[in-house]
Amino acid sequence: PPSVQTLDVSNNKLSEVPVELADCPKLKDVNLKGNALKDKRLEKMVNGCQTKSILEYLRKGKGKPEGAEREEPRKKKRERNRRKDGSDGDDEVGEAQKLLLKVLHVSENPAPLVVKASPGVKEVRPYIVCCVVKGMNLSPGNALKRFLSVQTKLHEDVCEKRTAATIATHDLRLVKGPLLYDVRPPDDLKITPLGRKEVKAKDLLRQLQSEAEEQRKQKKRQNISGLHRYLQLLNGKENYPCLVDAEGTVISFPPITNSEKTKLGKTTSDLLLEVTSATSLQTCKDIMDTLILKMAELNKSTLENKDGEPDSDHESNDIASRDNASPGCVSANCLPLVLEQVRVVDMDGNLKVLYPSKTDLCTVSSLVTVIH
Repeated sequence: PPSVQTLDVSNNKLSEVPVELADCPKLKDVNLKGNALKDKRLEKMVNGCQTKSILEYLRKGKGKPEGAEREEPRKKKRERNRRKDGSDGDDEVGEAQKLLLKVLHVSENPAPLVVKASPGVKEVRPYIVCCVVKGMNLSPGNALKRFLSVQTKLHEDVCEKRTAATIATHDLRLVKGPLLYDVRPPDDLKITPLGRKEVKAKDLLRQLQSEAEEQRKQKKRQNISGLHRYLQLLNGKENYPCLVDAEGTVISFPPITNSEKTKLGKTTSDLLLEVTSATSLQTCKDIMDTLILKMAELNKSTLENKDGEPDSDHESNDIASRDNASPGCVSANCLPLVLEQVRVVDMDGNLKVLYPSKTDLCTVSSLVTVIH
């Protein structure tokens, strides 16, 4: 009945959960634990996620509301890519093998980063999720190069060539908060793109278009590479989205480029992650989950000295990391990445999204242990 507020059907013989459950407007608390559900992802969620997330999963995954036809293939593709990478949720990993992530809550953080979202983004690119990650080791060998390759691969796969979402990564030391997620006309938006001089967005797109045409002529084919492939994503937009720091500098212009000002380097250990989308908030969260999982895997691999191209600093860095860990510990499990929650608020300070909340990282729960 629509008036039900609490439902406890734990330890029964349920194999499926009716979609209609998601349509109960007053339902605040549902207990489905102890049932052998056919949907294994849902089975994991009922043990680790709040009711709101479970109902949202039922609504989106099964009920297929408006827009779900487009969202469903994306979810399937993300799941397929996770399985391909050996992270299938059905393959349980022993607790000892799981990657550790520690979440620092806003209330525990003396200076939490805040992102304000202006009303104008609703018309252009409404969804943004941010997170701070501390403790990455990008200095040995080709660790930085490998991390940038991971980002490129995610853009190709789960981000669907940036049509579903765009990832941006920044060196936290170079980010001046609080941040503003805003929109600006092409003539007003100025950015210093990676590897280029400061330019207006309008001129940057014109340059990239010209380069794309030149590329086509030289190679005598239609396929173009690099940033040029994303120009059509801004077609017809009167305003462009951007992330602006406290000094008024644009540090991100999705889906095109980051800024040279906050570029990652080998000495970067603390990062600001940003995922924006015109599709849905859940798309941003799922992609952020996957990005953080990949970072934890990369950090573990680097710490265990599996980096492909050792350099002179590699060995000393690796030894130093092991010295800082507990005796006999040579695994990144001893040095968990720390995730700092980042709030996105509206211009009046009302919360729009907090990541990671307790309901996040469910999509990678079989591979990571989150310490709240």
